[in-house]
Amino acid sequence: MTTVLVTAAGAPGTAALLRALRANGEREVRLVGADMSERSIGRHLCDAFHLVPDGSDTGFADAVLAIVEREDVDVVLPQSSYELPGLAEARARFSVPVLVSSPETVRRSNDKAQTYALLQRIGVPTIAFRRAAGARQLEAAARELGYPGRAVCFKPVFSSGSRGFRILDPTVDRAHQLLHERPGSVSIRLEEALELLPDEGGTELLVMELATGGERTIDGIADGERIVLGHPKSRESMRAGLAMYFVTLDDPELMEIAERIIRELAIEWLFNIQLVGGLVIEVNPRISTVVYQEDLNLPWLAVKRALGETSDDELVALRSRVRPGRTALRFFDQVEWDP
Repeated sequence: MTTVLVTAAGAPGTAALLRALRANGEREVRLVGADMSERSIGRHLCDAFHLVPDGSDTGFADAVLAIVEREDVDVVLPQSSYELPGLAEARARFSVPVLVSSPETVRRSNDKAQTYALLQRIGVPTIAFRRAAGARQLEAAARELGYPGRAVCFKPVFSSGSRGFRILDPTVDRAHQLLHERPGSVSIRLEEALELLPDEGGTELLVMELATGGERTIDGIADGERIVLGHPKSRESMRAGLAMYFVTLDDPELMEIAERIIRELAIEWLFNIQLVGGLVIEVNPRISTVVYQEDLNLPWLAVKRALGETSDDELVALRSRVRPGRTALRFFDQVEWDP
């Protein structure tokens, strides 16, 4: 039996990930979940569950290490960007594989401004951006990028997913938002953002041109120099900031773009690269939503690779199994229990 520790076990993709690890078709898997919240789906779907500090807490890696020793874990599979820096710095202290890239790779990937500068340098199409801190710099950056003639957007330089992401749109109808949209709309006017920020300083922001068009991502397993196994997919039907509908694609050009990024950033293990239109907007050196196949289980193959049970050459040979058109639909489910 193999024991896998899955961190951030309250993440939206956890239920599907845990199900895929169990349905590996080869052996029984014991799943241990860890999360900062007791209200984590992993608490109910894993064989064991542990509360840990926030992923950015200095004690997070020590807490995970203690779980590894207590639960006799074979592989650690992190899910959250916030967890990666601490685990990357501490990975040499673990006696088992931790599916995380080097500290330098994680740092460069998580710093979105540095990522965009790198993409521009290697000729990968990406968005125009400015760094800003405080209302004055935000306003100047937005106007340099074309506001109010066109919408722009911003988010914290260090963030995960859609946290802190806002679109600055001068045409926003606030009355319509109030009466007809769900709470949490991401579109606001520049003036509203300026009212909420200090004149100077505060959280460093990335102010960007607003990329438009279809969303696509590339998911896979990398070895620091190339994509060992992976494929592109569409990313559609957004709900609550999450994509809910995916279709696997056959697109060699997207794979070539992803390969250049993997090589430049030296990304290892599971990764996700996101594009809007033809522009790369996110590089995540971690697992994201996976389109599973019964004969191509990316997270399980990553676990086997970590355990030395499959080689990179064997994974490369599985590339022909990718089925373009394979579709995934996410939906909301629930669990019940008595205290």
